[in-house]
Amino acid sequence: MSGGPGIRRLAVTPGIGWIDLTWEANSFHPLVDHFAVYASETPFSQGELVGKTVYTRFRHDNLGPRGRTWYYRVVTVDAAGNRSRPSPVSRASSLTSVTVSGRPVAVIGDYDRKSLELALAPNGYQQYSTRFPTGPDYAFGSSSPGTDWPYLHPGPADKWAGSKAHTFRFRFPLPSVRELVLVLAVWLIDTHATNPGRLTVSCNGAPVTDVALDKGATKGSTIGEGPLLRPSIVEVPLPWNALRVGENVIALGKASGSWHAYDAVGVFEPG
Repeated sequence: MSGGPGIRRLAVTPGIGWIDLTWEANSFHPLVDHFAVYASETPFSQGELVGKTVYTRFRHDNLGPRGRTWYYRVVTVDAAGNRSRPSPVSRASSLTSVTVSGRPVAVIGDYDRKSLELALAPNGYQQYSTRFPTGPDYAFGSSSPGTDWPYLHPGPADKWAGSKAHTFRFRFPLPSVRELVLVLAVWLIDTHATNPGRLTVSCNGAPVTDVALDKGATKGSTIGEGPLLRPSIVEVPLPWNALRVGENVIALGKASGSWHAYDAVGVFEPG
């Protein structure tokens, strides 16, 4: 199969903690069994196998919060096990999280890929409706992560939480907002594997964004750390004209899908 069917137009798209790859290739003559994706942090290395896929797309994830540069090659493998020549090398750098480069303004929890410091963790979600019947209302400076912010945020698909939408509120003060730029950083240790739903964000009642969450590994509802989880990161800028002097309120809503599990939530000033 050497030489064909080859990979064409290998493209890369970076994110925080991940890099997406897409390409073009024939899927027949001969019949393709899968595509093998190789990655290396040095340009002249063959690289290590980081995944196999039957689709012409692949996400290299779990790369961490610091930007890293990777070099990629993709190989086509046919049904008989024959391999094409590797694609030309594509280079990409993942993005750096504001939690690394910025200054924290107000934070809930620790950005450590664990949920153990949050309320009800690691597996007490059945107590959610009793402890937080209207969702948490967390005030930075007076509330405590271990008692006032639950690790699991349910959605309408979760019967154990009443099969309804749930909103988590995060309050923090600002002494000034003139020329202030802030970024909301929501780190998740895991999400539901098939129906993670969407996260809606508002600031002082003004809509900010509505984000489709990545599918996870599902184990985050019962374990607070470890390799069985699939972390993800959501970071969005807050509109300067939605901020105000004094108390500000970030609302995190879950009006669709099932649960997601928090690592930490915070507001940062970019560095």
